[in-house]
Amino acid sequence: MIVQSQMNETASSRVVIVDDDDLFRESLGLNLAEEGFEVIDFPSGEGVLAYFESGNDADAVLLDMRMPGMDGLGVLRRMRESRIPTPVIFLTMLSDEGHEEEALKWGAVDFIDKSRRLPIILGRLKLITDGAKALAGGAEAEDAPDGIVRRGLLALHLEIHRAYWRDSQVDLTLSEFCIVRHMVTNADRDVTYRQIYDIVRGKDFVAGFGADGYRANVRSFIKRIRKKFRDADPDFNRIENYPGFGYRWRDTPCEAADATADTHGQRGPA
Repeated sequence: MIVQSQMNETASSRVVIVDDDDLFRESLGLNLAEEGFEVIDFPSGEGVLAYFESGNDADAVLLDMRMPGMDGLGVLRRMRESRIPTPVIFLTMLSDEGHEEEALKWGAVDFIDKSRRLPIILGRLKLITDGAKALAGGAEAEDAPDGIVRRGLLALHLEIHRAYWRDSQVDLTLSEFCIVRHMVTNADRDVTYRQIYDIVRGKDFVAGFGADGYRANVRSFIKRIRKKFRDADPDFNRIENYPGFGYRWRDTPCEAADATADTHGQRGPA
């Protein structure tokens, strides 16, 4: 089934949904179509692989982790082995970090609990289909002509949303990557809880209980990001907390000096 956008005669972004739950797939597809997406859906991994292998394309895939027959990980592996680069967001009811680690290694960009509300799914999709490029603006693109943002021991590859620390890949989800990217862009400046939350959920999204209900969610994101960097380097300590306000990416004195030199037209370390 293909659901065309009823809001725009020319659909802006094409999204593929793969899920064996017919009601869930239909409901999500209709909701996304109302938001301006062109939606194509499949009840199985075999169907979506045939779609891509026939030369069709999409801007993003929402892929169920657990399906009868070929599961989501199997679909993702086949896509990457066939050099199909379409960004994949997993739809899951699992909190199994083993599955997440394996999926990230094969190029998944994010994970969404299937029970989450539509605005959450929309926020993640727009990070991909809008290219996450709006998060940093034109100035960052000019500062990274080769598509790589470098800060000391960190390298952020913008086109593939991959982070490297001491030349080792750090398996961040897309949301985590965008948080790190924003903090690094504002290195040594405080970034508020709300600013971090807006990166993931969209500006002014209402979350949790009370005016600051989003803070626990942000703390969870930062905890996961720190753990992933420390898995690569037990001495990692760049993300600092400003209690009651937010977080900052803290450069070492040497890195700060190199960054200052770069802004004056001098070449920093490779």
